[in-house]
Amino acid sequence: MLEVRLLTKHYSGIPVVDHVSFSIRPGQILGYLGPNGAGKSTTVKMLTGLIEPSSGHILFHGQDVRDDLLAYQHRIGYVPEEPHLYPHLSGREYLQLVGRLRGLKRRVLESRMDELVRLFGLWEDRHSPLASYSKGMRQKILLSAALLHDPELLILDEPFSGLDVNAAMILRSLLKALAGRQKMVLYSSHVLEVVEKVCDTVLILRKGQVVAHDSVARLRELMSESSLEGVFSQLTQPEDTDSIAQRILEVVAE
Repeated sequence: MLEVRLLTKHYSGIPVVDHVSFSIRPGQILGYLGPNGAGKSTTVKMLTGLIEPSSGHILFHGQDVRDDLLAYQHRIGYVPEEPHLYPHLSGREYLQLVGRLRGLKRRVLESRMDELVRLFGLWEDRHSPLASYSKGMRQKILLSAALLHDPELLILDEPFSGLDVNAAMILRSLLKALAGRQKMVLYSSHVLEVVEKVCDTVLILRKGQVVAHDSVARLRELMSESSLEGVFSQLTQPEDTDSIAQRILEVVAE
């Protein structure tokens, strides 16, 4: 189980993530939501060990991850929001690099990466440089790299970015299948429709603080809303969106 206790990150004394707590159990998908600047990506970077918290604790199966960060990182998979890859490498070469860094045996690595490349529809481009890949193709490579070592915890930051409809449908089914195999998934996204369909529970941030943490059905009931989008809007948007849109039109028409 992943446990986050009072996780906080300050920059110049200003809290970007402010005493956030949650847990993810095996078989659970947590939707991690919030408007731009709410602290989602900062949380993700702390969970992956890319930045250190100002305070608070991250526990994995009861042990503070900072006690052995490298061992923890070997048990997680991570898809970042921006696909920063080595442009001179081919898709296959990049997966080889990741697999070797993960310590996978050559036979296992070769079989897994070739099959993943086929399943994600990249076989014809496997030897092409990543610089020639579209954003969606690069995203598929990142997803493949995150799954290569069969991680216990998958941390996804806007994983559907750039994916075509078919690939998005595959990923949606994949997330449910991973939960069925007792994997833990943290899914940070702006695509509320997908979150509503695949996540067991959601956590909503506003200005670094938790404003809701419950099942989608329970939140809809509590907020008297028919959709997660309505719940999200109530909790994170202080002004009426229609009136804001109207004012924008008035400004540009002056």
